[in-house]
Amino acid sequence: MNPTPVVFIHGAWLHASSWDSWNERFASFGFAARAPGWPGEPATAREARRPSEAFHDLGLDALTEHYARIARSYDTPPVIVGHSVGGLIAQHLLGTNVGRAAVAIAPAPVNHAGTPGTGEPWPASMEAGSFRRLFANAVTERESDGLFERHAVPGPRRLLAELGHGGAVRHPRAVVDHGNTGRGPLLLISGQEDRLVPDHVTRAVYKLYSDSTAASALKQFPDRGHSLVIDSGWRAVADHVLVWLAERGVGAR
Repeated sequence: MNPTPVVFIHGAWLHASSWDSWNERFASFGFAARAPGWPGEPATAREARRPSEAFHDLGLDALTEHYARIARSYDTPPVIVGHSVGGLIAQHLLGTNVGRAAVAIAPAPVNHAGTPGTGEPWPASMEAGSFRRLFANAVTERESDGLFERHAVPGPRRLLAELGHGGAVRHPRAVVDHGNTGRGPLLLISGQEDRLVPDHVTRAVYKLYSDSTAASALKQFPDRGHSLVIDSGWRAVADHVLVWLAERGVGAR
């Protein structure tokens, strides 16, 4: 029997390498884990920091279709795990019956569940200071600086606008079919100190699913910010996901 595939989708301002530890953790349990980058994403975070107009023009349509093609390429429907914008895409794919189960970690808001952030403008390219304030506020400055150097990349301007930043009209892809009763199970995860996607926004998203008989769950991590998938506490989040999958009968094989 082939191992169950897991597809990790990263969010804005992070490189696909941000999932390296998760890949290793899930692979150690027998899953076929993979973290494919965004369309045109360079192989390393260092390369991704170089100016690229093509990358800045990346939008939600191209990003969603990219991961839909990847998910559909497997013989066995994969588990889809997304962080931030990746969490929005994971929900969208699950709502259209792409994927066996989905986990949305600090997901960018869907439908009209609220708007992300604290009111501070979202920069397309974060500096170490803004990364510390918005992304890694729940860890030490030293750890934040290290995370920034290893994983931080610019965010596409078009994508940020399509998510409704700055008062722009949100893209039609920023919705999910929360009433789909035939979808697989969904886990939503929030960090209660998250400044980019506050806990109350993720709770509002969870409430959207309350009318569906399909399985939905919410896990809130206290004292965790938006960096909860990459900082020193990442394993607690990853292991919660592994336990949740096992409880729902989604094993490595």
